[in-house]
Amino acid sequence: MKIEKDRVVRFHYTVSEVGQEPIESSKDRDPLTILIGHGNIIPGLENAMTDKQAGDSFGVDVSAADAYGERREGMTQRVPKKHFGNTRLQPGQQVVLQTNFGPRAVTVQKVGMSVVDVDLNHPMAGKDLHFDVEIVDVREATAEEVEHGHVHGEGGHHH
Repeated sequence: MKIEKDRVVRFHYTVSEVGQEPIESSKDRDPLTILIGHGNIIPGLENAMTDKQAGDSFGVDVSAADAYGERREGMTQRVPKKHFGNTRLQPGQQVVLQTNFGPRAVTVQKVGMSVVDVDLNHPMAGKDLHFDVEIVDVREATAEEVEHGHVHGEGGHHH
């Protein structure tokens, strides 16, 4: 079965900046499970998976524009320190901040007495990425998954 819109794909990936050591990999844990065609992964990776099938392995370079976007200036925000709980913060550190739009990865820029300046750009923004992908399996999505726009059950979303 080929990968196309409204199919559920389980896959392993290793991601690196082009020409660099791997940043992260799913090899030591469960594969990632996504619903294709619903914006659940970066566009460049989703496009590269189209028409592949279970058992396929491939590498793909994804430009920043098709990954996490270009870095944008002026994306700094000042956040009260209490939002970080008891985390010891240091400049350059990446933390997940709960926002009105859900959790968001931010990078700490400056730590003051009561406020923290954070960069809201995704940590991988502005980076050209290389993915090594191994397709584990492909199945049709259920009607409910398509309606909700994400995977349910094993490896997916629980309501």
